[in-house]
Amino acid sequence: MKPLTLLSPTAILGYGFPISSLDRGLSFDPDVIAVDAGSSDPGPYYLGSGKPFVSRGAVKRDLTLLLRTARSRKKPLLIGSAGGSGSKDHLNWCREIIMEVAREEGLSFRMAVIPADVPKEFLLNGLENGRVSPLGPVHQLTQSIVKESTNLVAQMGVEPLIEALDGGADVVLAGRCYDPAVFAALPIREKYSPGLAYHLGKILECAAIAAIPGSGSDCMIGILEENRFLVEPAGLERSATRTSVAAHTLYEKSNPYLLPGPGGSLDLTGTSFEQISDRRVAVQGSKFCEADYYTVKVEGAKKIGYRVISIAGARDPRFISQLDEIIDGVKARTKDNFQSEQGNYHLQFHVYGRDGVMGPQEPNPVNGHEVGIVLEAVAEREELAESVLGFARSTMLHFGFPGRLSTAGNLAFPYSPSDFRVGAVYVFSVHHLLKLDRPQEIFPVSFEEVRS
Repeated sequence: MKPLTLLSPTAILGYGFPISSLDRGLSFDPDVIAVDAGSSDPGPYYLGSGKPFVSRGAVKRDLTLLLRTARSRKKPLLIGSAGGSGSKDHLNWCREIIMEVAREEGLSFRMAVIPADVPKEFLLNGLENGRVSPLGPVHQLTQSIVKESTNLVAQMGVEPLIEALDGGADVVLAGRCYDPAVFAALPIREKYSPGLAYHLGKILECAAIAAIPGSGSDCMIGILEENRFLVEPAGLERSATRTSVAAHTLYEKSNPYLLPGPGGSLDLTGTSFEQISDRRVAVQGSKFCEADYYTVKVEGAKKIGYRVISIAGARDPRFISQLDEIIDGVKARTKDNFQSEQGNYHLQFHVYGRDGVMGPQEPNPVNGHEVGIVLEAVAEREELAESVLGFARSTMLHFGFPGRLSTAGNLAFPYSPSDFRVGAVYVFSVHHLLKLDRPQEIFPVSFEEVRS
């Protein structure tokens, strides 16, 4: 089999890449350009609200360069998890940018669009028929949770993407995808080892993050051969090493040897990594094991209320040394003041400089000479969240404690106004596996002819 070359321009569409790296990547004459455009890492807000987490201008910049390049070389361009979370709103948003770029650049091509939304009725039917199970230590799914969720998406595998390529698509725009799928689709279609294809996709999905020094905004090259694959960063200032590639193989995995995905698992027990040049690593031995039945991960989010925050700082050592007692006192005063709203709001304090990142899980909480405090109130009604936050903030500002020297205020506020409406708050409501009868069951592929 002749080598198959893949170009991953950036970790997420809109994160950018140097044009010099793109040019060098193109010097390898890639057979396909593929890019992951989303993630659940930024949290549930983007899936729940249907809004993107990368700016339109940044996405348009990347798409302009990639569409221009792919069409001039007549190579397929695959985009997965469009718009950030891959729901219909994200998919349509990304499609509009593509159409705009096509008009401005004078490009014509055949485009496949693959939504990943799961109809609520379909998921409810699956729930009733025992086709839904929790993914990890999460709650059992209920009908009410499904109905309360605003957007539901499933991570598609390679099969709908291969169907799009079989249909002659020059550009494939897909909703929520299993991250390696857009990279593995063409290789698996061309009968390369699924295990090597998925493992290569696992490395390329984050582009040059798997290099030294790592970067999510630089290009990575993958070369798939019959019994191994090679990876090399396009940017000459970076190198792929055995350690960096092996480390990224462990990225986002609960089991170091198995990576579950739609239809099976990537088995890495026989995988080996070889440094074959100062910038290139070869990988072999990865296998794909098919499951007894085909499942996809379903993600959903639901709205729980509104958030208001205040940011403050403190450097009085007496205040800092008694901060836990002060916070408890502020919470108690707030609870007393809003007795009729108990259970309708949530008040939280994040103390940066001590344990603001990990909270109670911080193994080494250390008070510095100053701390930053983020006060946060969440409530079903935005007015209630604002009232609770305002009361807690003013109470903490003037809270009395033993040894207090200044009565002017305990906190310094960098901004005026001090309180900020953050907006709607969402939580992940669905993180479950759904058994399908066939891989394309909920991923319809449609084609359109884009004319400049």
